[in-house]
Amino acid sequence: MLHDRDRIFTNLYGLKDPGLVGARARGDWDGTKALLAKGREAIIEEVKASGLRGRGGAGFSTGLKWSFMPKEIGERPHYLVINADEGEPGTCKDREIMRHDPHKLVEGALLSGFAIGAHVSYIYIRGEFYRETEALQRAIDEAYAAKLIGPDNVHGWDFDLYVHRGMGAYICGEETALIESLEGKKGQPRLKPPFPANCGLYGCPSTVNNVESIAVVPEILRRGGAWFAGIGRPNNSGTKIFAISGHVEKPCVVEDAMSIPLRELIERHAGGVRGGWDNLLAVIPGGSSVPVIPKSVCNSALMDFDSLREAKSSLGTAAVIVMDQSTDIVRAITRLARFYAHESCGQCTPCREGSGWMYRVLSRLETGQGRIDEIDMLEEVTRQVEGHTICALGDAAAWPIQGLIRHFRPELERRVAARGVSQVAV
Repeated sequence: MLHDRDRIFTNLYGLKDPGLVGARARGDWDGTKALLAKGREAIIEEVKASGLRGRGGAGFSTGLKWSFMPKEIGERPHYLVINADEGEPGTCKDREIMRHDPHKLVEGALLSGFAIGAHVSYIYIRGEFYRETEALQRAIDEAYAAKLIGPDNVHGWDFDLYVHRGMGAYICGEETALIESLEGKKGQPRLKPPFPANCGLYGCPSTVNNVESIAVVPEILRRGGAWFAGIGRPNNSGTKIFAISGHVEKPCVVEDAMSIPLRELIERHAGGVRGGWDNLLAVIPGGSSVPVIPKSVCNSALMDFDSLREAKSSLGTAAVIVMDQSTDIVRAITRLARFYAHESCGQCTPCREGSGWMYRVLSRLETGQGRIDEIDMLEEVTRQVEGHTICALGDAAAWPIQGLIRHFRPELERRVAARGVSQVAV
């Protein structure tokens, strides 16, 4: 369990003043100029040493990602783009940061922008987050008024920060689709290479990071990378914000240590599974795009990148969706399949055609109108979609269905058998 002294987000529940006065009382903006004085390379190396991996789902090393940016600032300016779109079903961690601890994000943007040589940063926020946008803009206005950011600020690094509202497209959570949308174009992913570090926003070197990834940077630099790396397991270090929803006694958003056992996380913070642990059916551990895991796996799973990968799932955004024995698991995954079919941007044929086809087949299996052989056919199609698209939405559409077939195939077969349609197509 995370000690209170190691918590980064000390106002996660909004019990204290989210404004600049309250933020400073909690340690934000403390010695920021001295942190900048360490220099760009020193900051990047400290973030590398911390083991911070991207908190948006991919889990790529944040410091390593920053190091891909050009060392010298040429004719093309550098940009920092902060992904606050948070469209993953079940995920609601970044909105709590923006509502209650926005100055951590603003200060983190300044430090991160300096590290990559960016004088301008854009926060791309989900359009439905209206109140969160207001809270974030208030914090930015306070920082400008106090000369903490902006031209000729007290820290000596000119830095402008803008908030841009998206219009609700899930695909714009993908970094290159986000950049396209920010430029005023249709939100569709770009082919890579070139990668954003070479040709990103407006064709300039850019880095895209998640809100949580940026917001923890100031505390890492103040306490040192070794402190952050000492929490959790090797290669899975630091604190993490978890969003726990579904069939639990007390749904919540909580900060705890990486690698905390899944069962302990649910029982300690969410009051346990409704009806007790024995009533658990399955958990989606990292937001709707990752494979579901059954109770037998949940008993020993740790909430980190490596443990959940070994369980053939993923930490993703750490949005824990709990389902008890009353859940119609096939219907639940079918609903997710419908979501991904709807949110496909249509650019890649495997995703455009495959996501809709997978949803339709799964819909038939849900009501028992499919055939036994269609289960294997469905699984085969998910493999043809997975890894064959420009972005990861194809994977997101395929993985929940793969998890369903892997762990709950008998339930699919039972439904087909119950309707007497078990024959194999000729």
